[in-house]
Amino acid sequence: MSSRRRAVVAGSLVVASFSAVMILPFTAAADDQGPGSGKGGKAVDQAPAGVKLTTTLPERISVDNSSQKTAITATVKNEGTKDSDGIRLLVVGFDGLKVTNVQGCDAVAEKDLPAGSNSGFSCPVGALGAGRSKSYPVDATFDLGKTGKICLPVRSADGKKTFWQQGPVPFGTTNPSPNAPATPLLLGTDNKPVGPSGDQLPKTGAGSDVLPLAAAGAALMAAGAAGVWWSRRRTD
Repeated sequence: MSSRRRAVVAGSLVVASFSAVMILPFTAAADDQGPGSGKGGKAVDQAPAGVKLTTTLPERISVDNSSQKTAITATVKNEGTKDSDGIRLLVVGFDGLKVTNVQGCDAVAEKDLPAGSNSGFSCPVGALGAGRSKSYPVDATFDLGKTGKICLPVRSADGKKTFWQQGPVPFGTTNPSPNAPATPLLLGTDNKPVGPSGDQLPKTGAGSDVLPLAAAGAALMAAGAAGVWWSRRRTD
């Protein structure tokens, strides 16, 4: 099979609303991130009977103040009594938090990113057994001069349903330490941006905590207490 033919076949395996991009090397190693938390998570579309899909993020991460690098562990779980069908986990960065790689996953093309995000990776989890979980090491950077958020949607393999969405939930600190080697950030905490001198900088825009509700190709839509996000793009 020619290299051109192999590329076409590989591309067809990715969900239609995402573009297959080469997997970048994983560089950052996660330190002790504490227990996983589902903070900011909510069920969206109804999962099949007996299937309960959730995600967790670490309670804390540490950002290197010189390189801005950090590592995050993203975990998807099936807390139900029956195996799931094929599912896909998305890892998406917002504002100062930029996802640079998720091990074993494909980068989402810029044109397919949701409104307000700066990066995203799509992870083909496949069928997830009852009571089982799967974790993905996430390589990211965090600009401490800005706020930063991350989002973990769990979608059906065909991209038509979103069973669960955690976030966009912030990482941050209200007590920054710009002169230390690293800054610890807590999940669910809005970051207090600082510069290298320790002076506080303004947050990334007055509307940084509110994402646009509609955009061509990608959107976040509020539906009662649960939000269904990511446009469901269809090709006629």
